[in-house]
Amino acid sequence: MTRKSTGILGEELASHFMTERGYSMVEKNYRIREGEIDIIATKDGFLVFVEVRTKRSSLFGTPEESITAKKMEHLRAAANRYRDTHENLPSSWRIDVVCIELNALGQAKRIEIIENAIEDA
Repeated sequence: MTRKSTGILGEELASHFMTERGYSMVEKNYRIREGEIDIIATKDGFLVFVEVRTKRSSLFGTPEESITAKKMEHLRAAANRYRDTHENLPSSWRIDVVCIELNALGQAKRIEIIENAIEDA
């Protein structure tokens, strides 16, 4: 399984997991110069920007531990750009992280949503 295919699988698993928990998907893979947002959704009156982190091994830490300060900065910038360029959005917003750990067969052994994972959003 390549890094790219792992990421694609993770985003598919995250979308399904989130939908089951009441999130409504708005957009996927929003890309701009400042960065990329994997999933944009709404839930309970919030606009939710979602970073999906998928790992096949915990050798180098957990999915949530792989988010660097630079990545957080890019997520904030991309979220702000999205809000500046789109209309009729909920006024409340946050950045969540979906953490996925896969087993050797490529199946999810852990999926967790961390709400408001990136502070100062």
